[in-house]
Order: sequence, then structure tokens, then C-alpha cells
Amino acid sequence: MLTSEQVKEYREHGYTVCHGFLSSSDVETMLADIEAISAKATLANHDASRMEMEPNQGPEGKSVRRIYEPCTYYPRFRSLSEAQKLLDAVEELVGPNLLFHYSKINMKPPKIGSVVEWHQDLTYYPLTNSDSITVLFYLDDADSTNGCLQVIPNLHREPPLNHTLNGLFQGRVTQAVDDSHAVFLEGKAGSAIFMHCLTPHASAPNKSTKSRRTLILSYRAADAFPIYLGPKTGENEAHVRLVRGEQLGKARFTLPSFPIPRYARQTKSLYELQELSRKEFGARA
Repeated sequence: MLTSEQVKEYREHGYTVCHGFLSSSDVETMLADIEAISAKATLANHDASRMEMEPNQGPEGKSVRRIYEPCTYYPRFRSLSEAQKLLDAVEELVGPNLLFHYSKINMKPPKIGSVVEWHQDLTYYPLTNSDSITVLFYLDDADSTNGCLQVIPNLHREPPLNHTLNGLFQGRVTQAVDDSHAVFLEGKAGSAIFMHCLTPHASAPNKSTKSRRTLILSYRAADAFPIYLGPKTGENEAHVRLVRGEQLGKARFTLPSFPIPRYARQTKSLYELQELSRKEFGARA
């Protein structure tokens, strides 16, 4: 359960941190699973439906950038996604009827871990309301040297920031953003971050000699329905499942309007979309 102070922080600032949410033994077994999942992958030979490799390495390079949908494909991670302790915390912030949405593991290998620019999660998958939450578990100690999460507080109740250029979705904030109040969310392995779907967040490259692996899960209220995006809707909804309460038959609308992302091309991930945007429009859009 979250404390009343943590719930208040989430409501007011768009995030809260719960240190020690996972035990050290939980973290160790998850890291062992990650090692097993990644053991045979190389840039030239890997299952692209299950993982994404860091691009700036030779064909035999083994640096994995992301593991897709661990909470669908691998039992230990699925069990966590349905654990009572976690769902109790999510329910306090989102409500009693909960859908699991998606999961991933961002790897941030030493010296090579990719940058993630400012963005808001809900801009990727518009919903009828914003009762959607991202839960991030640090599986390594995370600080500013190895690319811990950064957030800009208090913007989650404002209209979404612009993520488009020339009418096309760039996967990153494209307007001027004041990040002078950005907060580095540092934490030991096992820390959990509960983040609102409209909280702007980013992470710097990992310039250290230590890994920064993060397990990321998304949940939403069962009455937050997807806004139709053509074939993209099916992709976004592929792993959705009810994890608590009831499957609801009525959508709840709380957003007067919301920008619909238009894509110039099919991309594999946020990383690739942002990289293509930087090549086309420069580091600062």
C-alpha cells in the first residue's frame, strides 16, 4: 500500500517513488531471468519480436536495448504484474477496475545506453480518459550518472505538450519546454516509481560503467478505452488484460480533446522514432 503522502504527491506532482518495493531476492531472480532471455542475442541474430538491440555495435554485439512484453511472455514478470501488493497500490491511484496495458524492460547498458527525450506516454496511445499509470521498477541502483528517470512535475493536469512537426508525430516534445524544474528520480534497485501518463519524462544516456535496467508496466482504468488509430490500435491493445475488478462496457470521457498521432512511417519503438526525428529535424526540434 502507498502512504497518504505518496498518494498526495502523485495527485499533485504526477509521480511518487516507493523505495524498497521489491526485495533484493526479487531483483536478483528477475536479473537472472533477463540474463537468460538475453544470453544468445546478437545484433545480427536475435528475435526481433521479443527484443531490440542497441544499434551502435558490431554484428556480434550483445547489448540489448529493450525486452518486449516480459509480463506476457515470461512467468516471473507476469506474476509480478498480477501481484496483490502492486495492484493494491495501482488501485489507490487509478481505481478498482484495472486493465494491464503493456510491459517492457529498458536495459541502458554501460557506456552505450540510449537517450530518451522528453515525452508523455498518453500521446502514443490516446484514451478516453487519463486514468492511466506507468510503474517503473529499478533493477539496478539508478542515479544521474547511469541515466535514471527524470520528470517535470505538475504538468500532468495541463493540456498535452506538442509532439508533432509538419503534422506528424515525432515521439518527443517538439515545443519549448522549461526543464529547469526537472527532478532526477534516483533510487536503489527495487525502487518503484508510479507515474501519471501525462507526466513529461526523459532519461540521459548511460555514461557510467554500471547497468541501469528498468522494468516498466502500464495499467489503466477499465473505462479508459482506446481512441481509434487504425491498425495501430490493434498493436497497442495486443497485450491488454483485466487484472482486477470488472470489464466495463461504458467508456468514461474526461478529456475535452486530445491530439491524435499521425505517423510518417512504421517504427519499432520510441527509440527508433526519436532517432529518426533527430536525423530529420535535429537534436532540438
